[in-house]
This record gives sequence, structure tokens and C-alpha cells, in this order.
Amino acid sequence: SGEIDITKPRWLEHPEALIPMILSNVATQNTTSSRERFERGRREAEEMAREIAALLEKLSGGKRKARKAQKWIRVWRNVSGFREVPKYCMIASFWTYKKALLREAQRLVAGGVLREKEDAFYLSLDELRGAAISNSPDPELARRIASRKERYVHYAKLSPPRVVTSEGEILRAEAGALGDAFPAGALVGTPVSSGVVEGRARVVLSQQDATVEAGDILVTRFTDPSWTPLFLSVKGLVTEVGGQMTHGAVITREYGLPAVVGVDGATTLIRDGERIRVDGTRGFVERLGG
Repeated sequence: SGEIDITKPRWLEHPEALIPMILSNVATQNTTSSRERFERGRREAEEMAREIAALLEKLSGGKRKARKAQKWIRVWRNVSGFREVPKYCMIASFWTYKKALLREAQRLVAGGVLREKEDAFYLSLDELRGAAISNSPDPELARRIASRKERYVHYAKLSPPRVVTSEGEILRAEAGALGDAFPAGALVGTPVSSGVVEGRARVVLSQQDATVEAGDILVTRFTDPSWTPLFLSVKGLVTEVGGQMTHGAVITREYGLPAVVGVDGATTLIRDGERIRVDGTRGFVERLGG
């Protein structure tokens, strides 16, 4: 979770974070579900390719255009996965950096320079280098770390607005501002994956608390690649942060799950366990009670 942030623990460091997701998948998936999903996706992709070719053939020079489109569809389907390779290499490098930093931080803990190795994350690289060179306790350094820890806790409790102008004005969208007629009381966001679904809301703030069952709708602040295993169990998604190309939006489209993102206050306004309706076509969420 938070793979680009080296201060976040990796699954390798805390494998117990995987337990809720593994249990959810065991409870909701059968042994052939992944193969069935892959086969269904393959058939849908091939059918869509045929539809595109049929439409192109109706145009001037259509047969040539259809052949060219089919060629590039095949190319794209075979090479698109390579777009992840640069990021994979970057994240792998971050793990090397983190291990080196923590090894040095552990040495400073043993020497009484730091109270705990995670204190290194509250220092700049120059500050950490200076502490390593001096290798002696520094009261000023300890005060600086304590102050930054307090500020971090304070900032973590804040809810930043989605839009702030250069003049400091906070802009908030209102339901119906663009002329759309939404149901009374609906929570409005950005539609990113079409379809309408109803189910039990499962409000999840951290992966360690992610206990979901088949048919649940995941409600959370945001998702990143580490949340993907949960998408195998849920049938819809609502997030407070996101857009058309954020992680949750892309994965829900791949899995065919209705999704609405950018719903302000979703994790506080929606109660865990209540029934909701997610309209991923128009972009709103209805609370149905229960």
C-alpha cells in the first residue's frame, strides 16, 4: 500500500496485511473463477474487435482500415502490459534504498542517536547523513523529530479540498450545478465505470480492516495497486478521491464493476453495512438504509 512512499510497510515486512484479502477471496471465489473471468474477457475483447472491424468496413477504404485496426488491436493487446515495467523497476529500486536507510537507522538506534529506526523517515537525507557522521546523541535532532511527528499526526487528520484557486478560494461542486437531475439526497461524484448496482456498503479505511464478502460495495478514500485483490470480491466501488484514470477507475472498468469516484465525505456519510445504490453511468450514490 502506498508503494511509492518508502515509509509505508510492504507486504514483505508485514505479510499479515494480506490475511483479510486472502480470507475474502477464499470465501467468495471458486477454483475456476479466475480462468472463467479471463476467458470471458478474452471473448468480449475479440467480439469488440470484430465490431470495430465491421464498422470500419462500411467506410471509404474500409477493408484496408479494418485490417490495419485489427493489426494494431493485436499489437496493443500483446504489448500494453509492458507499460508497467518502468514503474516496477522504480519500485524495486525503492526497496533497495529503504533497506539501506533502515540498516543505517538501526545502527543509529544502537548508538542512542535515534529512539527507533522509523525516526529516520522524519529527517532529510542531509540530516540523516549528518547524524550518521557524528554518531552521537543530539538533543536538537531529537526535538526536531518529535516536532515533525506531531505535525504529521495533525496533518493526517485534515481533509484537503479538491480544488483551491491561486487566490486561496475553495471551490465545491453542488449536485445539479450542471443541470443533471439526481435523486434527492444522492451523493454525487465522477462516473468512471458504467452500470448500476445495489448492495451492502463496506466502508474500509485500511487494508488491515478489509473484510468484504461477495456482493459488497467497497467504499474507501482511494485505492492503489495493493487494493486490487479486493476487487475480486466486491461488485462496485465508491471513493472520495479519483478521476477517470486513477487506479480504482481503471480496475473497475477492467473488471466490469460500476464505480463512482470523487464523492466528498463518502466514508463518513455512508454507514458501514447499509445498503446503497451505485450509478456508475450517471455518477451518484444513493443511500437506501438498512
